[in-house]
Amino acid sequence: MLVHSRGARWAVWAVFGVLFLPLFALPLLVVLGASFATHWSGALPSGMTVANFRSATRGDALDALTTSLVTAVTASLLALAVGTWAALAAARLKERHRRIVDALFVLPLAVPSVVVGLSLLVAFSKPPMLLNGTRWIVILAHTVLVTSFAHQSVSAAITRLDPAYEQAAASLGARPAYVLWRVRLPLLLPSLTAAAGLCFALSMGELSATMMLYPPDWTPLPVLIYSATDRGALFAGSALAVVLMAATLIVLSAVSRVRNKASYR
Repeated sequence: MLVHSRGARWAVWAVFGVLFLPLFALPLLVVLGASFATHWSGALPSGMTVANFRSATRGDALDALTTSLVTAVTASLLALAVGTWAALAAARLKERHRRIVDALFVLPLAVPSVVVGLSLLVAFSKPPMLLNGTRWIVILAHTVLVTSFAHQSVSAAITRLDPAYEQAAASLGARPAYVLWRVRLPLLLPSLTAAAGLCFALSMGELSATMMLYPPDWTPLPVLIYSATDRGALFAGSALAVVLMAATLIVLSAVSRVRNKASYR
């Protein structure tokens, strides 16, 4: 911490607590409390039960969780591959051309995600690329929405790489492909895992574009949460939200362990 006096540190922590608790911690605690309740008529929830979680971890809810995990993992891997390839290719371009590539990848973030969903719906509703009504259009939408984060993360990491490692490998006779696989990508591994975790978390919570595209047999968990709360089942929806958060945190913890090992290397 840049503040050195004890009084100033206490003041900073107090401001942090005042801002963090009502804005971040309290809403999550409310959702957690509601997930164990059957009704909430006072200051605190009542009728504590685990029945909400029993229904949130079986049947359609379990299928929706599996759908979200498969969608997020697939979209994250695709986004990481495309974003990394584009970042590596753009690093060889001139500054003006590199800015054009960066702008193209940031474009999906410059418009609402519902617009991205509508554009994919229009583009892939007729042959020869008929994806409407399939799971692949949902995965494609998630990939488009998160690829920019992978690209930006890897691009920032490439600019921090020390070129001496690549130059040393090339001076010893290593071919460009060998330098890429054995030098550049291992050095980028911490940033790659961080980008993968970010893409996964964003995909797990994506709703707007998904609502426009998902078929009945490929319903992600955020859609199920929205449907539950829309029909007034707030406590069941809260349990589903807690399951979604727990699954996301478990995967992110595993990714963080991989990233820490990669950084240690």
